[in-house]
Amino acid sequence: MTIAMLQDTDDTQLEHALEVGLSEDEFERAKEVMGKVPNKVELGVISAMWSEHCSYKSSRLHLAKLPSEGDNVIVGPGENAGILDVGDGFGVCFKVESHNHPSYIEPVQGAATGVGGILRDVFTMGARPIAAGNLLRFGAADHKKTPHLLRGVVQGISDYGNCFGVPTVYSDVDFDSAYNGNILVNAFALGVVKNDQIFLGRADGIGNPIFYVGAKTGRDGIHGATMASDSFSEDDDQAKRPTVQVGDPFKEKLLLEACQACFAEDVLIGIQDMGAAGLTSSIFEMASRSGSGVKLHLDLVPTRETGMTAYEKMLSESQERMVLVAKQGAEARVQELFHRWGLDCVQVGEVTDDGMVRLFDDGVEVGVLPARPLADEAPKYDRPHERAEAPAFVADDGGFDGHAKQALVDAGRTNLDWVYEQYDRHVGVMTLVDGAQAPAAVVQIPSTNKAVTVALVCQGRKCSADAHEGGAQAVYEGALRAACMGAKPLGVSDCLNFGNPQVPTVMQTLVDGIEGLGHACRELGIPVVSGNVSLYNETDGVSIHPTPTVAMVGLVDNLNGTHLHQPQDGEAVWLVGAPATTLEGSRIGAPSCATWAPADVAALVDKTQQAVHGGQVSSANVTCHAGLWQALVETAVRSGLGVDAQLDVDGASASAVAFGANAPSVVVTTSLNDDDVRKAFAGLPVVKLGTVGGDSLQLRANGETWSSSVADVIAARGRRIQGIAEGDGHAVGLGESV
Repeated sequence: MTIAMLQDTDDTQLEHALEVGLSEDEFERAKEVMGKVPNKVELGVISAMWSEHCSYKSSRLHLAKLPSEGDNVIVGPGENAGILDVGDGFGVCFKVESHNHPSYIEPVQGAATGVGGILRDVFTMGARPIAAGNLLRFGAADHKKTPHLLRGVVQGISDYGNCFGVPTVYSDVDFDSAYNGNILVNAFALGVVKNDQIFLGRADGIGNPIFYVGAKTGRDGIHGATMASDSFSEDDDQAKRPTVQVGDPFKEKLLLEACQACFAEDVLIGIQDMGAAGLTSSIFEMASRSGSGVKLHLDLVPTRETGMTAYEKMLSESQERMVLVAKQGAEARVQELFHRWGLDCVQVGEVTDDGMVRLFDDGVEVGVLPARPLADEAPKYDRPHERAEAPAFVADDGGFDGHAKQALVDAGRTNLDWVYEQYDRHVGVMTLVDGAQAPAAVVQIPSTNKAVTVALVCQGRKCSADAHEGGAQAVYEGALRAACMGAKPLGVSDCLNFGNPQVPTVMQTLVDGIEGLGHACRELGIPVVSGNVSLYNETDGVSIHPTPTVAMVGLVDNLNGTHLHQPQDGEAVWLVGAPATTLEGSRIGAPSCATWAPADVAALVDKTQQAVHGGQVSSANVTCHAGLWQALVETAVRSGLGVDAQLDVDGASASAVAFGANAPSVVVTTSLNDDDVRKAFAGLPVVKLGTVGGDSLQLRANGETWSSSVADVIAARGRRIQGIAEGDGHAVGLGESV
């Protein structure tokens, strides 16, 4: 017997609970909480609220270790998005969230609705979105599904963001066989809000009316939260496709403007996006935060399909919908504002005082559930975790020439011109620099002379060797990217992508990744103000790399033109920070992770930020991914000028010097004389590498030389990712095959 065969008010059995993702113990706990056997509607609600996706039951214990307080924190974790004070009465509101499973099943709509959901998380706080970004991880370039998934995900992101009218300013894309069965689609959004006009997801005020607003409800996305909390098998794509939502960016644009109109008037008490688990999560979370109850009339919910049951209405994840709690007496005005934008706005309930959510359908009570036990007192597990034996680092023996060719391939894989060309990066005219042009995007805060920087970073390969250090280095790289644009790191949103938490060694990587991320944030004084956890990223028992994504937001307190980030002909090129001495931590060879000293990173971030913001250097690039060579490639490509560089390091191989990443460093270009450079970076190792100019990129390291024309490097980079999208997983550029 399946749960689909039951009527809304029929009692359920253990087999039904197992079918919707609850364990036997959780079904017993549900009966205790309810004081009875749950009926079909009640079991559906419980299964959604206690899913991994909604309850964070495997991670809540460890997420509490993250630093979330600071002088500039206005709203921290627990709301739809975090908000940080940036001065002048403004705050920036931002969050990153996963849409991994839906995007693997149906890449266009999965990615599109990921964008729609994160935008709603931001503007439900009262903010107007001014920037979006993403971090994407696909399987091997030559895997059979990679071209289809790459094309679909990029199309979904561009379709939604471009139509909605938000600039997609930053993207990070890479390929690794660890993601063959589970891709990562991490979507980010940032908005600006006046600090005295912030709205929260609360259901305060007994008797206040509750409104359903936005698009109509359909059957798309039912059990989406449960699907997002489950593992895959190779044959799941078609079976799970109905759990993927369908988005309408034009409707969301109308919803944004209608919400902004409401925010401008004194008519609202609270507002909540209908995200994962739809009406269920929004109602229960709002009531739980306020300690109130809710009476909800499901027959009043606008639907676009006939015969929808109470169960379907509560669990649908149809997009572009929100729940509002309005002030008594403001009902007509709220409806007028939403109808002006052609949107449904229906009073479907009211706030009560008993802490219970009471569900009615055509006058019949179909469910009665306590709000707080389902939302804030969901099961919380200290899952067993044990550390696997750390892999030994084995130096790759491919030789300098082979490593140089492979580094060029990797440069092509991470070149995103084909991707960025599909995104509108400048709609709204606040984008000063996008991620295709610099280590981080720079977006001006409207009506101010300030800007924020945006960068999304992960270190999956490093985390597979050492999740604690890899998680920390994601933070360090994010902070360095902000500093390279003259910004002070302001705050972090994290998206924790891991495998099956019920496997002890996988659970250990989650614990280590969170602790490493938290350690780095504490060392740099950066709060974590929002985030998301995505678990069960595995197919047929094979997990992805443990991949904590860091969305780093920085603040440029006073725009002075240095954000243009352009190396100039004739400038000197310097390495700031210790040179690499080993391939440990590089992209070459087996995954590995060398340890970085937090004090070294903090000093490098501080000095780099001051030098860029003060105009002492014209450009800065990180060496975190593919070492010195990659930073020189970025310097050359972004300026169109060549670079002639030399670096000799005693006791290190030429490959390590050129491609290693075992120490934090940046490459800067400057017209300052040598003494002034050393003063600007006092206390840090600095070495002059060479000059900007000419039409070739040349690096000499410990007696080895690699040289290529800038034109050929640019051409190879341009071909690589487009070749993957077109199904040519072996197109490496420059006629090389490696």
